[in-house]
Amino acid sequence: MYKKIGVVGDKDSVLAFKALGVDVAPVVGADEARRAVDKMAMNDYAVIFVTEQVAVTIEETIERYNNQLLPAVILIPSNQGTLNIGSKRISESVEKAVGMNIL
Repeated sequence: MYKKIGVVGDKDSVLAFKALGVDVAPVVGADEARRAVDKMAMNDYAVIFVTEQVAVTIEETIERYNNQLLPAVILIPSNQGTLNIGSKRISESVEKAVGMNIL
C-alpha cells in the first residue's frame, strides 16, 4: 500500500499541483483548512503541503502533526509569495537534527 501526497491552500496556489497528480484541497478560511489537513492525515497521506498563508491560520493543527512521524506537514509559499515560515522551519529542523545550523 502506498501513501499519498496532498496540498492544502487557496485555489490559485494549489490547482497547479493537480496537473502533477497530487491531491489538492482548495480552502477558504481556517476551519476549512483545518478539516482538510485532518481529513488527509486520517486517510494515509504521507506528505501534506500547506501554503504559508493558510498555515499561519491553523498553527495549532500543524503543530499537532509535527510531533508525529506521519504525515509530514511541509509549508510552501503560495502564488502570492513567501512569508519565509517554511524555510525557517527547515532550518530549525536541521539544527535540531544535526546540532547546529548548517544551512
